[in-house]
Amino acid sequence: MQDAVTTIEVAGAPQRPASAGRERWRGIARNAFPFAVVGTLWEIVAWAGVFPHRLFPTLEEVALSFVQLTVSGILPHHAIETVIRLLSGFTLAAVFGVTIGVLMGRSRRAEDIFLPLVSICAPIPGLAYAPLFLLWFGLGNFSAVLLVGFVAAFPIVFNSWTGVKAVKEIWVRSAQSMGADDRRLFSHVILPGALPYILTGLRLGLAQAWRILVAVEMLAAVPWGLGWMIFGARKFLNTDVMMAGIVVIAIIGLTLEKLVFQKIENYTVVRWGMITS
Repeated sequence: MQDAVTTIEVAGAPQRPASAGRERWRGIARNAFPFAVVGTLWEIVAWAGVFPHRLFPTLEEVALSFVQLTVSGILPHHAIETVIRLLSGFTLAAVFGVTIGVLMGRSRRAEDIFLPLVSICAPIPGLAYAPLFLLWFGLGNFSAVLLVGFVAAFPIVFNSWTGVKAVKEIWVRSAQSMGADDRRLFSHVILPGALPYILTGLRLGLAQAWRILVAVEMLAAVPWGLGWMIFGARKFLNTDVMMAGIVVIAIIGLTLEKLVFQKIENYTVVRWGMITS
């Protein structure tokens, strides 16, 4: 009987890696399928002549422009300048947004002060603030970074405030009954309980930062940047260059999502069992 069980276990062992490999390839195929469909449709439209060829290049031409701009160093330079502005503005938004949101959640007075202001300012499109910031702080990097931080802070404030409010009262009272002071209460109960909401706010804030940054780079007369490159390519009808810039924006956004936010989420709220991966 024991030999039979051993034989079954040995026979079944190789099937697990094979099954895992098939699932991995199925996942890759599912993720690649939408891009294959869009790429096929793009090529059909490009070759059918629905638009002038200069306005709707083929994917091969877009890829060629991407490679040429990368090898020449132009595209990396634009991308680095944009990432520096993005991270600078987003860092401001994260620091002030989380701080204000947590204060609103923990203090009734802070909530009464900030909530009406945030509720009024948040629905206004970020681009509407651009002329004001350009007049107040001038053209260039400084106004672009401040505008990115200002616009990206609103979803962070809202979600941080909501997360603190969502912390169960029984957790707070249990910690207080065990002698936790305000510092321990915040670090061991409030912050971990609100972290899923805060991470969601940071993701939304990063998306807002991308939208406003690319737009303001077209207006703020910055010397380098993906938005500036895309806007400049539009003047000369270089659609392939515009598409190369858009591809880089998508790659940077995906990289930040997978290598930053997902890692933080896996090491915190997923590891703690608060959400499933």
